[in-house]
Amino acid sequence: MSNENTGAVYATVVGVKESLVLIEFDEVVEVMKNEVGYVHVGEERLKAEILRVRGRTADMQVFEDTRGVRVGDRVELSGEMLSATLGPGLLGQVFDGLLNPLHGLAEKYGFFLPRGVLMSPLDPDKKWQFTPETAIGASLLPGGVLGSVPEGPFKHKIMVPFNEPEPVQLTWIRGGSFSINEVVARYKTSHGEEKELTMACRWPIRRPIPENLLRKRYSERQFPSKPLTTATRIIDTFFPIAQGGTGCIPGPFGAGKTVLQSLIARYSSVDIVIIVACGERAGEVVETIHEYPETADPRTGGTLMDRTIIICNTSSMPVAAREASIYTGITLGEYFRQMGYDVLLIADSTSRWAQAMRETSGRMEEIPGEEAFPAYLDSAIKNLYERAGVIRCADGSTGTLTLIGTVSPAGGNFEEPVTQSTLGTVKTFLGLSADRAYKRFYPAIDPLLSWSRYLDQLASWFTKELNADWVNDVKNMMALLERGDSIYQIMQVTGEEGITLEDFIEWQKSVLLDMVYLQQDAFDEVDACMPRERQLASFGVLKKLIAADFKFQDKNEARDFFTKITGFYKNWNYSRADSPDYERYGKDIAQLADQYLPGRNVQ
Repeated sequence: MSNENTGAVYATVVGVKESLVLIEFDEVVEVMKNEVGYVHVGEERLKAEILRVRGRTADMQVFEDTRGVRVGDRVELSGEMLSATLGPGLLGQVFDGLLNPLHGLAEKYGFFLPRGVLMSPLDPDKKWQFTPETAIGASLLPGGVLGSVPEGPFKHKIMVPFNEPEPVQLTWIRGGSFSINEVVARYKTSHGEEKELTMACRWPIRRPIPENLLRKRYSERQFPSKPLTTATRIIDTFFPIAQGGTGCIPGPFGAGKTVLQSLIARYSSVDIVIIVACGERAGEVVETIHEYPETADPRTGGTLMDRTIIICNTSSMPVAAREASIYTGITLGEYFRQMGYDVLLIADSTSRWAQAMRETSGRMEEIPGEEAFPAYLDSAIKNLYERAGVIRCADGSTGTLTLIGTVSPAGGNFEEPVTQSTLGTVKTFLGLSADRAYKRFYPAIDPLLSWSRYLDQLASWFTKELNADWVNDVKNMMALLERGDSIYQIMQVTGEEGITLEDFIEWQKSVLLDMVYLQQDAFDEVDACMPRERQLASFGVLKKLIAADFKFQDKNEARDFFTKITGFYKNWNYSRADSPDYERYGKDIAQLADQYLPGRNVQ
């Protein structure tokens, strides 16, 4: 039924199945899928979301523990879809899957949070210095910039609402220090209606922000044109991810996903990082929350947390909110992309997100697909990754949203549905190997299993910015790794005696490439982060070493040579580019190579 005084719609609980609640209306009313409602349990209001509507009944998933919810309890519907509050104050925060600030909740209620408690993600009392950037009377497109406020190292743009159907005319604006809910501007729509604008807005998380802007051509989706620099050699060189592109990192337990994603977040060439801890163990997330505020940011000089947002919905938190957490994170990413920033979103892990969907689907008694995942799993994953991309914004700036999802297949089985659906969607696949992790190789990315479609798609950038032969050189190195693996497989059966000296040298060259370039020391201050310029120089030296026609008397001499040069090369990687050690180890590599190749210099 509806309340004529408030306009709110009420219903009654008629069934409860774990986090799923069946509600019934006294009469047929208009309700939306994904509309937010509140189940009243005594003094508590439990937030929920409508998943399916059937006549006078609807299924709602409750984002809290449903203990105590009984048939006959009242349900109040808000008339609003599940939405995120957007505005100044998001950066540097840790939120749950529904964008409640965890630090704020802990300060107010302690570390054991009561059920049904909600808090605004933005501080309503904090003042922000708003500077107008548009004159009264100006015509502005939806998403156009009215002004800005400083937020940490960034300029937070205040924009015309994204859902306005037509351009608007600015009728009034003021500068000064205001809270997020104070009116800073007014504008007139094409129908003559005058609206007020504050610095905060709300947006449905399951709806892409630029959807209307792209349809009306107020914004434009562009093709990714440059790679994301992660400072991890094997990714940047062999399996690049485009800025505004998509990638996935599947791997078994203990393969190093958490360390790898942490270094990607720290050193990538992006402005803002959003980490969605979706169903992962709480201990790993706690480590991230404590580590980031204490880690120096190489880009801004402050701390890494200054330009990071963490969405925290661990395995010990409500399952229902886990499914919403990734959509919350990607909505924040789209919001900052519309300001023209480069955003990186890391979702850890999409497997736990898909498992949450499977649990909810099972409770709704939907027809199951493979391994009991919902039949719409594939389309849900594709819709998620398609929200990444490069967007030319209304003010002419260009923003990017890069989405990297980690996948945790049970037992390292890459044939399971979540991994396979993800592989059919993303353009970079960084497959982690349990075997390489067991050998203490970091990163444990298997070069014979991984791939990237961006190597060819971004060939023009590599040709212009690096060198004309870069793509071919990388492919030749990949071919060397494949030949080396084939020779190694033969050696496993026949021993070293079963292969020729030439094949043994070929295998040693592939091992050298693996040991000194594909692997990095995540705990070494220098080797953990290699800029692209230094990668180019290192790759050039390695290319000459591998192309060189070394002459050895026997396999023992070849083995000794490659062992020594590997040691020199690793020490070279550990040395700062401006240090004497860097010059010394570079000369050691060249001199050792010259002993077996007179007249040639590989440096």
